Formats: sequence, C-alpha cells, structure tokens
Amino acid sequence: MTNIPWLNDSLEFPSPDTALVEPDGLLAAGGDLSTERLIEAYKQGIFPWYSDDQPILWWSPNPRCTLKPEQAYTSKSLKKHIRKTKPRLSFDLAFEDVIHHCTRLNSDDGTWITREMEEAYIALHHLGIAHSVEVWENNELTGGLYGLAIGRCFFGESMFSLKPNSSKVAFTSLCAQLHQWDYALVDCQVENPHLLSLGANCIDRTDFLTILRNNINQKPRPHEWCFNLFDQQVN
Repeated sequence: MTNIPWLNDSLEFPSPDTALVEPDGLLAAGGDLSTERLIEAYKQGIFPWYSDDQPILWWSPNPRCTLKPEQAYTSKSLKKHIRKTKPRLSFDLAFEDVIHHCTRLNSDDGTWITREMEEAYIALHHLGIAHSVEVWENNELTGGLYGLAIGRCFFGESMFSLKPNSSKVAFTSLCAQLHQWDYALVDCQVENPHLLSLGANCIDRTDFLTILRNNINQKPRPHEWCFNLFDQQVN
C-alpha cells in the first residue's frame, strides 16, 4: 500500500495538508471507527472511505465539494416533479432504513459503506450527531440521505433514490432547513454530476478548512432534528 501514516490508539490525525495528491486526499490508514475518532476526524475535514478488503482509510481531498445551504439549486423540472408527485418529508424518522438503502444502492459505484461503517454511523445517530432525511410517496420511502451535524456544518455522507428525483428532493429540502437554522456549510466531500446539478461547487481545501474552523465550534439556531412533515407537502 502507498506509504501513508498509520493511526494508533491516539485520536490525533496528520494535517490534511499532508494528504496525497494521488490518490487524491488519501491521508492515513488504520485506527477505528469509534464515535470519538469519527467526530475528531470530521472536525478536521477528514472522513473514512474504504471497502471491505481494505484497512480503514482516511481522506481529505483537494479540491473539496461544498455549498452554502442557501445556494442549493432546485431546477424547474424538479419543481414540476414535486408538484406532480406531492412527496412528503421527515427528518430522523427512519435513519437505519436510509443507511441500509444507501449501502445496497451505492456499493456498486465505489461508495462503499461497510457493515462496520453502518454500525458506527448508527451509533452517532443515537448520540444525536448523525441525521437522516426521508422522502415518502404514498407512505413509501422513496429516497433520502444521511450525514453528520457538528457546529454550523453538515457533512453529507450518502444519498439514495428508489424513484427518480427523490434524493434531489431530500437534498434541496435539507438545505432549505439548514438555511433556516443558520448552518454555514454543507460538505459534499467529492464532486459528481448529481451534486453539481444541485448547486455544489469545488473549492480549494485550504479555503474549506478555513470555513470549517470558523464554524465547527459555533452554534446554529436552536432546533430539533426529529420531526416529520407528513401533514405538509414538500414545496
């Protein structure tokens, strides 16, 4: 394997500035997925990403795909889809279902979510740090996403759609709510066409880390994550 630092029992990570250029952002290997280590990693702009046949790998890519919540883009076609299908929304109502769907649907395209990772993020959910957004049509879960909320930052992890546009509805609805709660940043990690179509863009890692440091220890507006809008359709 590429010569990178191996983590020990300490929660200390190498500086993201030392991450490799190729593969982009590979920073360290080893350690564990304890809640303490994961929280420390995200606070520094570092996240785990690996497959079952690899050790735990830690990443901080450059550039970084991000957006401000108010910059999320809802296309005319998505608005038309929402008017037609009348989806409904919930937050933290079915976290485990969301991560299970993300695991099944995304594992073939390189977004690996191992069983160990599932358990780690479910543990973070029980601590009130990891959260999910669910989209429902006719009482059927059709899409959603999950990620971590720390300070005024939301770190998106994965999303899924069982029907067209459901993950887009989840993402744009989340961003609208985050904007109301005064969140400053949505970290999308690595760019892809789906995220770019929703308003995300890439910034230099140095700029990302500056935004992160300025907001990770700040408090958003008081709010509750666990709620549903079954009596209110997505606008």
